[in-house]
Amino acid sequence: MFLAHLLAALVGHSRRHAPLVLLAGFLLAVGAAWFGATHLAVSTDTDAMFASSLPWRQRQIAWQRAFPQFKDLLVGVVDATTPEAADETAAALAAALAQDHAHFRAVRRPDGGPYFERNAFLFLEPKALEDLLNRTIDAQPFLGQLAADPTARGLFSALALLAVGVERGQAELGSFAQPLLAFHRVLADAAAGHDRPLSWQRLIAGPLADQAGGYRFVLAQVRPDYTALQPGEAAAEAMRKAIAALPGVRDGSAHVRITGSVALSDEEFGTVAKGMTTGLIGSVVLIALWLLLALHTWRLIVPVLLTLALGLSLTLGFAALAVGTLNLVSVAFAILFVGIAVDFAIQFSVRLRRRLAEEPGMDAALAATARLVAPEVLVAALTTACGFLAFVPTSFAGVAELGLIAGGGMIIAFLSTILFMPAVIALCRPRAARGPAGLAWGAALEPLLVRVRRPVLIGFGLLAIAGVALVPML
Repeated sequence: MFLAHLLAALVGHSRRHAPLVLLAGFLLAVGAAWFGATHLAVSTDTDAMFASSLPWRQRQIAWQRAFPQFKDLLVGVVDATTPEAADETAAALAAALAQDHAHFRAVRRPDGGPYFERNAFLFLEPKALEDLLNRTIDAQPFLGQLAADPTARGLFSALALLAVGVERGQAELGSFAQPLLAFHRVLADAAAGHDRPLSWQRLIAGPLADQAGGYRFVLAQVRPDYTALQPGEAAAEAMRKAIAALPGVRDGSAHVRITGSVALSDEEFGTVAKGMTTGLIGSVVLIALWLLLALHTWRLIVPVLLTLALGLSLTLGFAALAVGTLNLVSVAFAILFVGIAVDFAIQFSVRLRRRLAEEPGMDAALAATARLVAPEVLVAALTTACGFLAFVPTSFAGVAELGLIAGGGMIIAFLSTILFMPAVIALCRPRAARGPAGLAWGAALEPLLVRVRRPVLIGFGLLAIAGVALVPML
């Protein structure tokens, strides 16, 4: 009883000093929003969402220290019309990224570089190496002619030399069928106005040139910016610009696509941001619609929305003080606050709307509503806060911080409902209700549910039993 009278006294005090309370609430909202915007950071480092004392996190940290080259990777995947074009494009991309120390810590090619240029033959099976060496020996006269005159004249002289060898019976045309066919296709396309590069690697090595596949890879370790929602976006944009400037990409002979852990994570983070923004806007729109259906008048809807805005701003400031940095889970506190805290204001407003038709004035209606509803709202806020605060002891920092912020937000929502909303209601001067709150057809549905209560209860009981039976399959 004492608690009900105390809460009613707070509501009455807010009512009597409505302009001052409204001004104080506005200043608090602006100050909390400014403090949150300037002191609350967002970290998208998913590793930081778990306590480092966890055994698996310690093993992960040890693995990352032992193999740092596999962390924070952007991967450029190069494919081209010829192996030479792919190699040249990959080498050019690696050289360009290596010059960008602002976005990249290290750049390497796992399938190229000086080591493979010197020792590539060591990785071949003996039979494949023997075939390659035989093909090289057979092509030695042809290659010698080209080495002496590496021009179109030298090329056609070498082809003429091949024809002479066939005429004299010193060479078999069948062994040169594939290279000659490749020359024919290139020359025919050129005559038709369609330039097509000739792969010398495929001429000499045959199928061996494509044994590793048609792709080349460039691995770039980025310098992630974890204060941004997409930590690798700046590095990815720098890589896109470098790719667009490559000669092979400009002339269409090569294509480069971006993948890797950083690119995939950024895609996920972008989806989270889009979903969070859409969810928050959708929540506010649906809440406004629900308020319209429940309260029927802007004189009560405006106080509820202003109270919600104040509570959200104060919760944002509280988050800046309590945790300082939001993660990909705790950013959801805004949607949780909007969806749950509005219930307190709706409960108070609906009861007040009814009391205005029964009490002689605003003061009496607010006092009666506060004595009846405020303790109920307090119990709801405390139990909801306890539910969220139960997350705090977990080693999953993402959920723990969400629980701390949301739990504190429930207390802030209660205080905003009791101390701020009555002042706004007094200034908006809502009138007595002309009809029942909520949906009118609900009154007609209730007697029907009472009459068929037994089948309804049996039906829900069967659903509950089915749900329990299905739990082991979860």
